Amino acid sequence: MARVDDLWFTKRAPRRKTARHPDNGGSKTAKRWLAVWLDPAGKEVTKAFGKEVDAKRHGARMEADAERGLYVDPKLARMTVKVWCETWLTGYGSRRESTVRQGRVHLERIISEFGHLPLAAVRPSHVKGWTAKLRAEGLADSYVYALHSRLGQVMSDAVHDGLLPRSPVSHRTSPGAAKQRAYVATTDQVWALHDAFPARMRAAILLGAFAGLRVAEVCGLRVADVDFMRGVINPAVQYPDQPLKTETSKTPIPIPQSLALELAAHVARYGGETLLTHESGGQLGPWILEREMRKARRKVDGLPAGFRYHDLRHYFASLLIASGADVKVVQTRLRHASAKTTLDTYAHLWPDRDESTRAAVDAVLVARTEQGQNAVRGAQ
Repeated sequence: MARVDDLWFTKRAPRRKTARHPDNGGSKTAKRWLAVWLDPAGKEVTKAFGKEVDAKRHGARMEADAERGLYVDPKLARMTVKVWCETWLTGYGSRRESTVRQGRVHLERIISEFGHLPLAAVRPSHVKGWTAKLRAEGLADSYVYALHSRLGQVMSDAVHDGLLPRSPVSHRTSPGAAKQRAYVATTDQVWALHDAFPARMRAAILLGAFAGLRVAEVCGLRVADVDFMRGVINPAVQYPDQPLKTETSKTPIPIPQSLALELAAHVARYGGETLLTHESGGQLGPWILEREMRKARRKVDGLPAGFRYHDLRHYFASLLIASGADVKVVQTRLRHASAKTTLDTYAHLWPDRDESTRAAVDAVLVARTEQGQNAVRGAQ
């Protein structure tokens, strides 16, 4: 049970002034009342107050938090966001290098805004104000959303670690994810990109536009990962030789014999351990591929300035949809973890079914009308 001790007077009668009392040499600004309570581990914890009523309220509140599972050690609660972010990043370091690098960039933004504050001092209103400021700086909506998600991850882990009773980040503070329709290149534009690329790198356009491989997957694709006879690509690693992030990404991709022959001819001419190589025969890096994409897109009429290698996947998806493939087939070929991802990105590409739905409704209405007319004739 929480209690309050008087630091200035002894407990037993006759009560006497202690050494802490200002009259006995104690500080005149010393706080008199000491709140005493038990933490979840049964250990006594204390905090001094100037007023007895404040000490009683605090002790009772801390014990109530302990009973509800919301207790936070006052000393830990004073930890700053900067210190916690540095601690969090240490534990995050076990992930792949590129993932850690992205996390470090996000944390720099978070620390610049909240680093000086104690964890418990960050409020939902602060988070909403921060995302509004980021947007005002001209950052893309998708990046603002990613930063908000990272802050949410960091704060949720602080809650899990017992540093906070609850996170100030939630769906109510979210800036919302940007929902921009992907630009889909035309077939003529895809072939124009293909022809604008250096000859030894043109296979990359084929793999992006007709197999849907991502840039790191293309650069990591080994010759051994392609079954040229059966026409199957088996993604296994991404650049340089890191495992793919998900099991879904390892889904085999069937390709037509015409594409298999093109890729086999490429290997015969520019053979190496990986399918894509640079002039010295070594593995091609993603940055080189993206650099060539920037050069090539300037030569293709109609392509937006931000067109990336990844956008070739959108062409691949549109090709499948136009052929009549349903959402599950497209999901599998793009190796999405869920059909929701596929629909969120490409739902607008599926042809409208206005006439088929009109016909379905019309058939029911016509049948009802005919039944009514038949009933009238029968009555006559």
